[in-house]
Amino acid sequence: MKKAVKILGIGLGSVLVLLLIALAVVYGFSEARLRKEFQVAGAALTIGNDPAQVERGRHLATAVSKCTECHGEDPGGAVFIDGQPMAKLIASNLTRGRGGVLGNYTDPQLEAAIRHGVGPDGRGLLFMPSQEFQYLSDEDVAAIIAYVRSVPPVDRQLGGSSVGPIGRVLLLTGAMPLLPAELIDHDAARRPVPPAAPTREYGEYQARVGGCFGCHGPALGGSAEGHGGPPPANLTPGGGLGAWTEADFFTAMRTGKRPDGTAIDPAMPWRAVGRLTDDELRALWLYLRSVPPVRSDAAS
Repeated sequence: MKKAVKILGIGLGSVLVLLLIALAVVYGFSEARLRKEFQVAGAALTIGNDPAQVERGRHLATAVSKCTECHGEDPGGAVFIDGQPMAKLIASNLTRGRGGVLGNYTDPQLEAAIRHGVGPDGRGLLFMPSQEFQYLSDEDVAAIIAYVRSVPPVDRQLGGSSVGPIGRVLLLTGAMPLLPAELIDHDAARRPVPPAAPTREYGEYQARVGGCFGCHGPALGGSAEGHGGPPPANLTPGGGLGAWTEADFFTAMRTGKRPDGTAIDPAMPWRAVGRLTDDELRALWLYLRSVPPVRSDAAS
């Protein structure tokens, strides 16, 4: 009996040692990636206090790119994931108030943060959707910066983000895109941006910078993962939207109700999309109707 207990103790001790070694390896490799610095200077853009530019930036931040979905309507920051031991992720206070980070950034550094996902210290920003924002035009990035510079100070001290052991494992396995800066070709030439108009081309621009692909997948065919909610819908003509009309789409985005009267889950930022102008919504609809159909049973 004593021998069996001794063997069991040795076995448990060995497992514990292996776990500690594994945790040390995970921590070491993940920390190296989290501390990696990216050489991004940030572009010099034309930014002022022109009311039209500021208003364009407000519209982009609240309706098109949906910055306020994470950073708040004020935009004084918010905790948007609080799930240790995975991660606690905080969208920064983007104002000049107490706890705000705006004073730490020059305009080129803000551009680098938005389109490259890189902070003033050169490190990648956690969960900043720059893999989508990289497609923003110079004019639209400048407008967003002008808007952020114009908002009143908000006193909100939230502390910093932290990544727990599960989050570090997910980072290393590629299951959680914590560092979007790793997904971006920082030297790539800018894509031409179509003029703002009710066209399929401008609809694609809105879909790219608005996060549609990040949730609904690279083909917009939906996703098997709901990230805590229902799986994102198939937005192609082969999915639930295939039977919708343009009027159905407008109503859904403005009221949060599908044609059958059921509510769209709040995980889908329909309230932000509903702030788009009629021309912008029509452009987005035209684009969604034009993409190749993906067959699935995902609900819209």
